[in-house]
Amino acid sequence: MSVGIPCLSTITEIRVALDEARSRGASVGLVPTMGALHEGHLSLIRAARAQNDVVVVSIFVNPTQFGANEDLAKYPRDLERDRLLCEEAGAHLIFSPEPGEMYAEPYSTWVDVEGLTGGLCGRSRPGHFRGVCTVVTKLLNICQPHQAYFGEKDAQQLAVIKRMTRNLDMRVRIVPCPTVREPDGLAMSSRNARLTPEHRAQAPVLYRALTAAKDLVLAGEQDAAQLDAAVRTILAEAPAGEIDYVEIVDADDLTPVDHIEGETLIALAVRFGDVRLIDNMRVSA
Repeated sequence: MSVGIPCLSTITEIRVALDEARSRGASVGLVPTMGALHEGHLSLIRAARAQNDVVVVSIFVNPTQFGANEDLAKYPRDLERDRLLCEEAGAHLIFSPEPGEMYAEPYSTWVDVEGLTGGLCGRSRPGHFRGVCTVVTKLLNICQPHQAYFGEKDAQQLAVIKRMTRNLDMRVRIVPCPTVREPDGLAMSSRNARLTPEHRAQAPVLYRALTAAKDLVLAGEQDAAQLDAAVRTILAEAPAGEIDYVEIVDADDLTPVDHIEGETLIALAVRFGDVRLIDNMRVSA
């Protein structure tokens, strides 16, 4: 019976393993996750496997990116299942530390990216991106990968991490990977499992709204206000959904736009009960 791929829990262990790999000239790819893996995560692992000699998947439910009223305690955890999925997708190592390993006391150092983190999810989740940037910085410092892989579903997170690594001169290439969707269009997320059957049936409205907006742009619509109204009209078809935000922003700096020119991001967040779903779509006039 296979023992499975190594699952290392200390910073020293993962550093020793990856130092040995790099000493052999191996390229290292990192896939940061919080576990509860699904096909979206596995697509990142497969992309990393295709482009690197060694792939390490971090599985760490990062407490510093959850707010006081958010779902840290409810976040699904199943390390053995995740370990099997990592192995099947081609990963070589798992780094799964405890919070005390990542944030050894006394801990008082944080990484904050200004500007990009103020809108979209940052508006309703204060402190969230400070936690994300801090833990990603730590993971990049610990693992020192040549490339790190992030999904485009979390568009704001991706933009923030790209700027952070550029501003701090980190020697890593950030690789964006396409959003993976369910057959009905719902973007895959670990939170989907917490939707009630009623809410799960209504959740694909996010994708329908984004697709309708993209179709309008393709038909020549360039007025952001018209697109915003169209998105909200379709979201209203899901009576259980509560809109957190609908934003039409520049795809690079995430500033709101009035007119669609070049690469533009239509982003939204909708709550179904205590489950908050996000999605986005890029459009170009």
